[in-house]
Amino acid sequence: PALPTRHPRVTTLAMSSPRAELTALATKKKIDTDSRALAEALDAADEFSHLRSRFQIPRAKPSAPRDETIYLCGNSLGALPNGTKKYVTDQIDKWGELGVDGHFTDPLPWVSIDESVNKGAARLVGAKEVEVCVMNTLTVNLHLMMVSFYRPTKTKFKILVEAKAFPSDMHMLQSQVKFHGFDPEEALVKFEPREGEATLRTEDIIAKIKEHAEAGDVALVMMSGVQYYTGQRFDIKTITKAARDCQIPIGWDLAHAVGNVPLNLHDDGPDFACWCSYKYLNSGPGNIAGCFVHERHATNDKLNRFAGWWGHRKEDRFVMSHNFIPSPGAQGYMLSNPSVLCCAALRASLDVFEEAGGVLALRSKSEKLTGYLEMLLEDHLSQYINIFTPRNPADRGCQLSLTFPAGNMMEVFSKLCEAGVICDERKPDVIRVAPTPLYNSYADVWELVEQVMPTLLRGVRSPCAVIVRQNSAGTMLCRVTINNSTIPYQTIPNHTIPYP
Repeated sequence: PALPTRHPRVTTLAMSSPRAELTALATKKKIDTDSRALAEALDAADEFSHLRSRFQIPRAKPSAPRDETIYLCGNSLGALPNGTKKYVTDQIDKWGELGVDGHFTDPLPWVSIDESVNKGAARLVGAKEVEVCVMNTLTVNLHLMMVSFYRPTKTKFKILVEAKAFPSDMHMLQSQVKFHGFDPEEALVKFEPREGEATLRTEDIIAKIKEHAEAGDVALVMMSGVQYYTGQRFDIKTITKAARDCQIPIGWDLAHAVGNVPLNLHDDGPDFACWCSYKYLNSGPGNIAGCFVHERHATNDKLNRFAGWWGHRKEDRFVMSHNFIPSPGAQGYMLSNPSVLCCAALRASLDVFEEAGGVLALRSKSEKLTGYLEMLLEDHLSQYINIFTPRNPADRGCQLSLTFPAGNMMEVFSKLCEAGVICDERKPDVIRVAPTPLYNSYADVWELVEQVMPTLLRGVRSPCAVIVRQNSAGTMLCRVTINNSTIPYQTIPNHTIPYP
């Protein structure tokens, strides 16, 4: 099915929370919310379950109790689409058969190979095609955007950025302000959460933008669409409007947002945005990145830029003139011809998104899948795990970030790896889990919790750990773990628990 040109923005909460929906289904089917039967029922009803077969899920180590890993690491590197190998091999074969003539030979002449992925990329970020180009890698593109949109003066030189920005973003910003002769300690003003809170409030971000706008010292606002560490999804539309109302340029790093949450860049109106394609876009490690420059800048010849021949307008690019005339829009920022093999790999992933109907179509499953993980962790492991990702599904993508009060994060992470469960850790004490709707199942989530539970319960002083809960029918149930072996939930007679 064809994707819409731009996704309508989701601005309201779902009619019911994932927990309410999951509980209602369990009640209807007369099964417990923590049973594997619920996971199986959810998978049976999943309209996107067939998309899992479009991917190669990594194999588990021989010592693991499963053949295929439970791959919950799309926030770091997406799984391999099955179509990638053919698309890449086709171009390698074309190279061998045609040599340089491949640049102008159909199908997919290399001279315009980026056009084969530009439309799909524009649909994913809610942009017009003129606003998007596929080029370079993420941090390179951010540096290029800074040339145009960070234009500091002696009094107006500060950049507003989240305190926990991804290190590469912070390195990029530090080097930029140094290049212009400023001290990063003074020039980089950081959005900090309130004391005792892990995430940022939109009203606090807006207040700081207005504060520095009134002071007249801020030259740029730059943030991430989804925060890599906390998993918080920022309100791009509202924050962008606040910056633009103050006449401050604003840009977004969408590395953890693209392919994860619906985006509507054209209508939301930031000046620029950049993203990688190897996380939720599944195009391969270190693959080609994307860039958005709003249409209002498409023919602005007052903007400085670093130029290269592939940014020259297409109709006379090969005249080889030294007079640079940029292509309109984002494509005028291209420097060199993009990698044919990288574009081929990206095409394979965009095909799967198109088959799914786009990110907005996948969003309902994503909210429910992550909500299911949240529910299982809250019901059974809240004593041992802290979820510091926002609880409102509208304020996050698919990732949940977990901390471990007992200080045993690395032990838990190691046990998950041994069991063939792939997620990632971030020092000092965070495990990030990202169930992605394209290829993860509800059974994957259930298995994750089953694997992590015994490891956490081993931390209890007694070799016996007991969890008591109430099922949807009001019956009290008991689950026991003794010497790492788990006895399934059983009804407790007379609703009483004998104490030793």
